[in-house]
Amino acid sequence: MFYLTIAPYLLQKIYSECIWKINTDKKEIFLTFDDGPTPEVTWFVLGELAKFQARATFFCIGSQVKNYPALYKEIIAHGHRTGNHTYDHLNGWRVKDNEYIDNIQLAKDVINSRLFRPPYGKITKFQLKILEGDKFRMKTVMWTVLSGDFDTTVSNEKCYQNVARNTREGSIVVFHDSEKAFTRLRYALPKTLDHFAARGFQFNTLPL
Repeated sequence: MFYLTIAPYLLQKIYSECIWKINTDKKEIFLTFDDGPTPEVTWFVLGELAKFQARATFFCIGSQVKNYPALYKEIIAHGHRTGNHTYDHLNGWRVKDNEYIDNIQLAKDVINSRLFRPPYGKITKFQLKILEGDKFRMKTVMWTVLSGDFDTTVSNEKCYQNVARNTREGSIVVFHDSEKAFTRLRYALPKTLDHFAARGFQFNTLPL
């Protein structure tokens, strides 16, 4: 599985209409969690975040929200933000534009948010233009740092180091509250929170 831990500069330039980091002069970082809500995993994340009074942004899959509406409400009740991650975790490069947009709208019916993150980070310029238009008025959020927790070949420690070594003020960091990522997330998230809290960082929701 090929991916880059740090968002490439060229990709950021090509998709400059997307948000890759937050400009801030404060010691704050922005943890995000994709693919939930997932019962055991999301509860674990909420518990760990609470220990540090941390706030995060959860990019949820619409079908998961439909299956676990009470857990989705718990995310919000804990002071976190949510975002749209399509209804069925679609790859924007592999489906027709109308199918992709309809799937986002389907998720929008159960996820009240103007934030959007494309699964796999794959979205076309045309799709972006529609989402930014008058009908949707959505903000497309990418990332600064990928933890790699979704990669089953990555060790727990490597997952943690991906974040610890590459995260700076304003970084948008991606974890996943999914069953597939749980082994690495369970190790890396507590260490990440402890590491940055000890250095005076705050963990905030995306200010968009």
